[in-house]
Amino acid sequence: MTRGTLRIYLGAAPGVGKTMAMLAEGRRRAERGTDVVVGFCENHGRTATAAALEGLEVMPRLRREYRGAMLEEMDLDAVLRRAPQVALVDELAHTNVPGGRHEKRWQDVEDLLAAGIDVVSTVNIQHLESLNDAAFAITGVLQRETVPDVVVRRAEQVELIDMAPEALRRRMAHGNVYKPEKVDAALANYFRQGNLTALRELALLWLADRVEESLTAYRSDHDIVGTWPTRHRVVVALSGGREGATLLRRAARMAARGSGGEMHAVFVVRDDGLRTAEADVVSGLRRLTEELGGTFHTVSGPDAAEAVLHYARGVNADQIVVGLSRRSRAQAMLRPGTGERIIAGSGEDIDVHVVTHELAHVGSSPTEREGLSTRRVRLGFLTSVTAPALLSALLVPLRSGVGLPLIVQLYLLLTVVVALIGGMAPAITAGVLSSLLINWFFTPPISTLTISDPQNVVALVLFVVIGAAVSLVVHASARRAADVSASHQEATALAELSHTMLSSADQFALLLTRSLEMFDQDAAAVVRTRGPGRSVIASTDGYSDVAAQALPREKTTVERIDDEHDLVLVGRPVPAERQRLLGAYAMHAAAVLHRRALLDLAESADTLARDNKARTALLSAVSHDLRTPLAGIKAAVGSLRSGEVTFSPEDQAELLEAVETSADRLDALIGNLLDASRLQTGALVANPREIDLAEVVTPAVRALETPDRVTWHLDDAARHVVADPGLLDRVLANVLENALRHGGSDGVVVTTSALGPRVELRVADHGPGIPDEAREEIFRPFQRYGDAPAGDGIGLGLAVARGLTEAMGGMLEAETTPGGGVTMVIVLPAVANAAGATSEAEPGAESEPESAPEARPQDAEADQPVDTRFADATTRGDS
Repeated sequence: MTRGTLRIYLGAAPGVGKTMAMLAEGRRRAERGTDVVVGFCENHGRTATAAALEGLEVMPRLRREYRGAMLEEMDLDAVLRRAPQVALVDELAHTNVPGGRHEKRWQDVEDLLAAGIDVVSTVNIQHLESLNDAAFAITGVLQRETVPDVVVRRAEQVELIDMAPEALRRRMAHGNVYKPEKVDAALANYFRQGNLTALRELALLWLADRVEESLTAYRSDHDIVGTWPTRHRVVVALSGGREGATLLRRAARMAARGSGGEMHAVFVVRDDGLRTAEADVVSGLRRLTEELGGTFHTVSGPDAAEAVLHYARGVNADQIVVGLSRRSRAQAMLRPGTGERIIAGSGEDIDVHVVTHELAHVGSSPTEREGLSTRRVRLGFLTSVTAPALLSALLVPLRSGVGLPLIVQLYLLLTVVVALIGGMAPAITAGVLSSLLINWFFTPPISTLTISDPQNVVALVLFVVIGAAVSLVVHASARRAADVSASHQEATALAELSHTMLSSADQFALLLTRSLEMFDQDAAAVVRTRGPGRSVIASTDGYSDVAAQALPREKTTVERIDDEHDLVLVGRPVPAERQRLLGAYAMHAAAVLHRRALLDLAESADTLARDNKARTALLSAVSHDLRTPLAGIKAAVGSLRSGEVTFSPEDQAELLEAVETSADRLDALIGNLLDASRLQTGALVANPREIDLAEVVTPAVRALETPDRVTWHLDDAARHVVADPGLLDRVLANVLENALRHGGSDGVVVTTSALGPRVELRVADHGPGIPDEAREEIFRPFQRYGDAPAGDGIGLGLAVARGLTEAMGGMLEAETTPGGGVTMVIVLPAVANAAGATSEAEPGAESEPESAPEARPQDAEADQPVDTRFADATTRGDS
């Protein structure tokens, strides 16, 4: 069966006309004879949408009950049985009512497509999964209904329904989107002009990226290599030199001149894998590229110019920025530089900009280093002078018996030997000197610098050319060997260092120890040189910062780590050939510093989170728990002051007792809040002590408005815990009130159980329960069961309870009650040597609590006034 096609109308915000466009498309297809049905379309009370639905076949909807309300959904099975050619399905990101075949409507659409039915649907940009966070940052509204980007990307057609923010706000004001009573609030919040403009740009950019993907795929499928100037793209060719920063800034300005311009920095490495630039320089260029808004790419190739051109055509770039060659003018005449070769190969479709810089024409680039040591070159020059003279002294007495060809071969061999020793310059010197000696001593006429036979002239010229060619090969080979040796040494050292540092607890100590071994130093340290004063971050034994600063310059080596830190080595100078390896060690030190900074930030964030949790619990308790005793006191005092009712002495005594009890409760609560405040600021440690849970459970139950609905049983082996009785009283009061509020008519059961070194206090109800994925959501402040009000609660009870529990070193989690309902589990440390102390739990008895922060909450706390006349209340229980 052929899979159906998907067409999506994308909008930046509600009200731009996506649904109307979908219905218009359905009507056009129906008029052409296509079998079209409306699978689901919600008109939201808009008369224009309802009118657009007229004349189209609308499928009956499926009705489901959810939390006491009847909700309508698309009847997927009915649409599949009807099997139309085209189905119109509105709101692709919609979440279905629980109990259906799929959780999301886009999954229903997938079934329709699999059945060969074409689908036309709608979605807003803020509902795309990848843009959910961006939309939240813009509007401040978190969209819980999202659709995976891949679903929208797979659509055969995605059409943007665009509308200017001003026009959309006018539609809103005219009542064409929302009901009149909602218009003012919508215009003042979500539909602000700035929000709409940002969402519109988000939609345009997302669609532009999809168009770019389609264009790239088309060019690839049709083998198109020429540049299509659809977007301004600038490629920067980097050699690894320090002039790269100048090129990047110039290219960034060029890319910024056109809307949507892009900058691509390209660094070409040799295809043999050998490093061709300093690691810290390349790292700095990468950071600068990212700061300028570009992207950094490393490519490999035997020829840098060809690699740059190949990349530029691959990204459809229209401009390339190169730096003016660092080669001297003499070097440039012998061999064209990378910039000249890029210009020659760019053709007519790519413009090449050559940017001058302060290092232009100063000599060879930093990547072209000499391969032969100074000692070898000096030895080569010495040999080039002495060896031809000695050879001449040996051959002159024998020249009557030795032919000229053999003599030339001997001198040529000598020149090759000199080339092997000293490279190009000594070889050329030996070649010229040998040719002069051959001419003077062995070529007729002898003892003159003239040659009678023209063939001998050619032979001597070839002699010099061969000597120069051999020396070039030796020079390149020596340079390549030096590169291989240095790269191998660096790679081995860095690989070993990285491997050991990953498993090291003190990475700085290991790094400094390795630096002593690698560079043969006496001491090493990482020093902060800027910021709040000079200080030593880490050092090896024997390092003294004061002594190191007083040492002569040749006794210390300083390598910059970052803007504030240096790597200091004390001992002999680091050889020039090891400077690059030293830079790599400095980069490792920078990574360690960065990791430390991130760990400090994470620890600070954890501290702030804990402080915020405690602060939230404190403020919640103030707003939530002060209300009940104050209400009781106010009601009792108001009754006593009323002149309309005459109270008997017994009634007056009862009211006064209620005032006193509420005042005592208020005094205890204020004391607990002060302790919690001190805990939050770190000025006071919690007051946990060994307590019997009966000391807290009994008064907490009796303080409830309906204590007869609570049954409790405290296991003798699980009743002695370490906790703050005052805080635990507040925790238990909030949890019990919440359970009674949402637990239905079956009441609440309180039990305890032992689990290893912990005691679990369980408060179980048999209410409607909550989904597993919503267990964490109920502990968020200001969350109420089903997001709906329950009494006068404002949704802080469980947030208060969890915050205070964690302040005592415990945990508060939610579980599903067997048979239905919710069980709140308060986990507290058990008294180690209490009577009836529990044994260790069986393996596998513990499990991590589940969490799903995106789910809907159950809770809320109980804020109803409590009847304080509980002295003679009868409770059911065993404690």
